[in-house]
Amino acid sequence: MIDHLGFEVTDLGRSARFYDALFFALGVRRMHESATAIAYGVMEPTFWIVTRGRTPDPGYGHVAFSAAGKAAVDAAYAAGISRGGRSDGPPGPRPQYGPRTYAAYLRDPDGLRVEIVSS
Repeated sequence: MIDHLGFEVTDLGRSARFYDALFFALGVRRMHESATAIAYGVMEPTFWIVTRGRTPDPGYGHVAFSAAGKAAVDAAYAAGISRGGRSDGPPGPRPQYGPRTYAAYLRDPDGLRVEIVSS
């Protein structure tokens, strides 16, 4: 259903450091890079960060990335924090979303909400 998803960012380099670290922990890699955009994926670019001179609204949206287990959630969360992200909910069980759901929440450098989840 979704071909790709893009987030507007204010500083492409700063945001790339955050997403590079987070995605490395999840086994995702950079697949495209230009002066105004970077895209990540596994088989094809599906998550884009772009800069167009507009400031994103910090309350904008939510994106959730799948992780292969609790260790991957923990690693991606730690990587995101180490590269300029802020905690919006540390890793832990989320039984309200299912008995095996384990997730963490971050704010990226522009304040956009990022979830890392394993179910």
